[in-house]
Amino acid sequence: MSYIDVKKVDSFDTEIEDIASDKSISHRCAIFSLLSDEPSTIINYLRAEDTLNTLNIVKLLGAEVEDDGKTLIITPPKEIKEPPVVLDCGNSGTAMRLFMGLLASKEGFFVLHGDKYLASRPMRRVADPLRKIGAKIDGRVKGNLSPIAIRGAKLEGFKYESPISSAQVKSAMILAALHASEMSYFSEPALSRDHTERMLLGMGAEVISDKNEIRIAPLTSPLKPLNIKVPADPSSGFFFAVAAAITPNSRVVLRDISLNPTRIEAYKVLQKMGAHIEFMEKENIFEPMGDIVVQYGSLKGVEVSEHIPWLIDELPALSIAMAVAEGVSRVKNASELRVKESDRITTVVENLKLCGIDAKEFDDGYEIVGGKMIENSIVNSYGDHRVAMSFAIAGLIAGVRVEDIECINTSFPNFISILEEITEVNYGD
Repeated sequence: MSYIDVKKVDSFDTEIEDIASDKSISHRCAIFSLLSDEPSTIINYLRAEDTLNTLNIVKLLGAEVEDDGKTLIITPPKEIKEPPVVLDCGNSGTAMRLFMGLLASKEGFFVLHGDKYLASRPMRRVADPLRKIGAKIDGRVKGNLSPIAIRGAKLEGFKYESPISSAQVKSAMILAALHASEMSYFSEPALSRDHTERMLLGMGAEVISDKNEIRIAPLTSPLKPLNIKVPADPSSGFFFAVAAAITPNSRVVLRDISLNPTRIEAYKVLQKMGAHIEFMEKENIFEPMGDIVVQYGSLKGVEVSEHIPWLIDELPALSIAMAVAEGVSRVKNASELRVKESDRITTVVENLKLCGIDAKEFDDGYEIVGGKMIENSIVNSYGDHRVAMSFAIAGLIAGVRVEDIECINTSFPNFISILEEITEVNYGD
């Protein structure tokens, strides 16, 4: 099992121009290119394990992909092909769930699978509503766990009220609705991240949103191709935002990052805690994009219970800021953390305890008693890339060993190289 030792640093001041490209948008660029009949051009596609797996699936479905290392040109097939092999989604729930929605209406037989962590994540939240409109989907544990088998079928229009706010569930149902027999309607308890609606609307789909309610018209012709530059990922940038916020006399500038309001909520929470943060928008085509400046501030405890779908991925990193902050912090209404790449409620709390921090878990979140110095310690990622990177950032103020770090490559391959620009990082097996 490989590990890294992250050394304590006194302070830093840096600009980062190579934050990993947005993972959510990259997945969608590859998948949505199949909805057009013309080549899509994608600049700055994320070349990480998960998104490269998605790109490979698109190829197996018949698309041609040209890649010069900076720009992808994806030429879709006239008809999606039935692949002769299992479609490997790696560690990505986004890929598996979105492909379920897309392939449910396509002629052919398709099998989606992934690594051992993805194989334990729930899929009935997508499979059940798809089955109700005519999809033929099966899998382990009554269709809840992969491998997921899909035989394309004719789909009906629907009115579906999702019991959870999830961009993955929403996106899967929108993709199914585009090939349904009539108008469809989707709603969720609160607005989840809205990349799918923005991108499909820009491609010419009739996806009309009113906050957390959406009307989707079936396609009568192929969509326009994408011509997009993928912004830097605010979820990836947030690790270094936390780094600056917790390290005295430190500052970081994150360049060309998505400023989508549903993606920067964690930065707003960090700002509320006392960090000095400035947002500078530079363009707004498919997505608002610009720079984020974060400076150290004396942090105070906070309660996080609203807009959870907007910051679900950043909560592990935010827990490090909570551990440093004076006072008690609480996370509520976040039971979704239990079905991510790991049970992030348990893994975050257990690792914080190893760092000498008082923390307590609940069914839907946790409580962290901050203000005590994080201790030099050894923690485990549990195969979860966000847990691994979050506790690597904790190393900047205490010195931390993080074990099982290969998972970082699923979303942010150059994370460690950026970290090495700030402090010393040693490797071991």
